[in-house]
Amino acid sequence: MIELKETRLRGVKIGFVLTGSHCTIDGVIPEIKRLINEGAEIMPILSYTMNFTDNRFYQAEDLKKTITELTNHEIVNTIVGAEPIGPQKLLDIVVVAPATGNTIAKLANGIADTPALMAIKAQLRNQRPVVIAVSSNDGLGINARNIGMLLNMKNIYFVPFRQDNPTEKANSLVASMNLITETVISALQGKQIQPLLLGPI
Repeated sequence: MIELKETRLRGVKIGFVLTGSHCTIDGVIPEIKRLINEGAEIMPILSYTMNFTDNRFYQAEDLKKTITELTNHEIVNTIVGAEPIGPQKLLDIVVVAPATGNTIAKLANGIADTPALMAIKAQLRNQRPVVIAVSSNDGLGINARNIGMLLNMKNIYFVPFRQDNPTEKANSLVASMNLITETVISALQGKQIQPLLLGPI
């Protein structure tokens, strides 16, 4: 059981969507803990990639066990499981962290072919906020136009982001995951946290 130290999000129901930027998961798990510490109830939602893919950063089953124990909530990992978020108005806000370029591109073009995307679509159907924490190697490349589209969409808010390695990966963008909680609090008030674009680390 996690001790509640602050309660700015007491009673808030958050759908936390994880998509397949595997290298950033270590930075995301502590932020789920932080949201819980603030009093939020977390519904974990995994993309197919997150649900099934073992990789050099973690084993899928180990990650799912960690998330289930942390949130005390069954993981949503099917489109059918995510669909009721819309008609039943289950969530106050959805957080997508990390949000891969693939997920961002599909969202910008109205595609909902994974549990992650269905959850986002269902939330937007209710005109409720969605927070995006980008993690994409082509954020300033071909995906820049998709990020631009989402920045102009109603009810979508971004966690502030930066180029994480401009010398070797000039097109790569990564959100500052430690700003997820503050972004959520601002989004629930209908505000985009600022500044959105961060300087070098």
